[in-house]
Amino acid sequence: MEVTDPSPQDLQRKLYFLVEQLQNMAGALPPKYQMRLPYELLSGLANSLLNDTIFEIVKGLMEIQHVTEKHLFQQRLQLINQHNIQIQEAISSFSNDPEKLAEIKAALDVKHKQELKQTDMRLVQQLDQKVADQQSILEKAGVPGFYVTNNPIEIQVQMRLCDFIIRLSKMEIPS
Repeated sequence: MEVTDPSPQDLQRKLYFLVEQLQNMAGALPPKYQMRLPYELLSGLANSLLNDTIFEIVKGLMEIQHVTEKHLFQQRLQLINQHNIQIQEAISSFSNDPEKLAEIKAALDVKHKQELKQTDMRLVQQLDQKVADQQSILEKAGVPGFYVTNNPIEIQVQMRLCDFIIRLSKMEIPS
C-alpha cells in the first residue's frame, strides 16, 4: 500500500475539524480560562496538530510524568516507612521505660516532621523542574501556548491545552 501525502482539501478538512473541537473544549472551560484561549491560539494549536508528531510528544511527556510521579511517591512512602520502623524500634527498646519512650517518641516526631517537610519540598522542586522541562520541549516543538513559566494560571492553561491534545489524540480525526 502506497502512502500518499494528504491533499490540501484533506488538510483543510482536518484543520477545520481540529479548530472546531478545540473551540468546543475551550468553551466548556470556566470563563477565566476561556479568555486566555483566543481563537488565534486555538487555530495555531490546531495547525500544529496537523502533523501527528505533537500528539506523540505530548503522549510521551504524559507517560514520563506518570512514571516520575510514581517514583517520587514511592520515595515519600519509603521515608514514612523508615520513620515507622524507627518508632517501632524505639517502642521495643524502651517499652520498660515509659518516660524515656515518650521523650524519644517526641524527639522522633519532631525529626520526622522536619525530614518529611524537607522531602516534600524536594519532591515539589523536582515536579516543578519536570513542568519547566515539558514547557520547554513543547515550546521548542512549536506548540502555541507553551513557554516556560511558573505562573499558576498560565500553567493551568497549559495543562488544559495538553488535555485537549490528549483528548484529540483519542478521536477519529478526518484525513
